[in-house]
Amino acid sequence: MELNGRVAVVTGGTRGVGAGIARAFLAAGARVVVCARRPPDEAVEAAGRAAEFRPLDVRDGAAVQEFFAGVVTTYGRLDVLVNNAGGTPYRLLGEGEATRHARVLELNLTAPLTVSVAAYEHLRAAGGSVVMIGSVSGTRPSPGTAAYGAAKAGLENLARSMAVEWAPGVRVNTLVLGMVRTELAHLHYGDEAGVAAVGRTVPAGRLAEPGEIGDAAVFLASARAAYVSGASLLVHGGGERPAFLGAATANTHARQT
Repeated sequence: MELNGRVAVVTGGTRGVGAGIARAFLAAGARVVVCARRPPDEAVEAAGRAAEFRPLDVRDGAAVQEFFAGVVTTYGRLDVLVNNAGGTPYRLLGEGEATRHARVLELNLTAPLTVSVAAYEHLRAAGGSVVMIGSVSGTRPSPGTAAYGAAKAGLENLARSMAVEWAPGVRVNTLVLGMVRTELAHLHYGDEAGVAAVGRTVPAGRLAEPGEIGDAAVFLASARAAYVSGASLLVHGGGERPAFLGAATANTHARQT
């Protein structure tokens, strides 16, 4: 399999997109360590194997250093880091103090920097790679999640700079995600009817599944992407249809047929 013998760390890998990524790496033959502040409700498993869980707050620099030292002591190497931990509540800018928005920036931008720097020497020794988990929120207005969008924009730029500074020893790329159907999708999109309605706004006609994000991450971490670094891979089902097309009265007959 593509990643036999490789060791991968997936931050925030206990549920949702992170668990989907971890399962894809397990299926590709990698040994996988997932970390989060709290243990998963059930083991993250695929292909008859399970990811190891280790608790970690990615915002704690000292704990992050200790975490990677422990992983390398146990497994002897580190080949892949997937910076997936992150997220945000819905909060308009005027409805919260600046410190609350700053915490979103800390989790989604500063923490991936902290984690990547801590992992760098281990990745360099193995000729490994970093996969950042970005978002289309970083490339368009994000009302209600403005700090998150700003963090994801910064993360993509950070990855490009890392790719230059750390070449050729460590490759760094970003997956730019659209909407994904996870166990928490209802918090963002509502009930099943709401999820389906939102999915119809995507050219692909549905939300992504976590495993599909995982497959893209495996590609970026594998030898098939050996010459891919500093890149941003869009995984968004075709993006969003321009709103003006639905509002325009010109060419209405052509659209209906």
